[in-house]
Amino acid sequence: MLHRARLLRAKLTGANLTDANLNKTDLKNASLARAKAPRALFYEADLTAADLTGTDLTEAKLQKARLVRAKLDGARLSEAMLTGARLDEASLRGADLKAANLVEARLRGADLDGANLDNAGLVDAVLREARLRGANLSQADLFGADLSDADLAGANLSEARLSGANLTGAKLAGANLKGALMPDGSVHE
Repeated sequence: MLHRARLLRAKLTGANLTDANLNKTDLKNASLARAKAPRALFYEADLTAADLTGTDLTEAKLQKARLVRAKLDGARLSEAMLTGARLDEASLRGADLKAANLVEARLRGADLDGANLDNAGLVDAVLREARLRGANLSQADLFGADLSDADLAGANLSEARLSGANLTGAKLAGANLKGALMPDGSVHE
């Protein structure tokens, strides 16, 4: 059984998983690099330390999925549902998360350098100690998000909603905050 599972996982690199139902599937350490999985279902799937580099997960459903230490560099996750997902220490460098739903997601220590989170929903998300250098968070909803000790140097937070967010110790050098709704309710000019 274990041998078969490893063989199946090896074949997922570059696989076409469009609309696949992988809910509650154990894909720990699996390689799904460059796979095509738009609209695929990964509800409560365990993708711990999985390689999803360059994978197309557009509109995929990853609610409550476990992606701890997963590699999602350059992945396409626009409009993906990641509500309650665990992405602690995941690498999402240059990933496209435009309009993704990350409400209550955990991204503690995640690397989102250069990621596109334009118009993403990050309400009550945990981004403590995350790297978001040069990330695009324009119009993102970060209401109540924990961004303490996050590195947002050079990030675009224009028109982002930061009301109720925790920015304690966050690095904001060179960040664009024009029109952002700040934690104290003021609009940054």
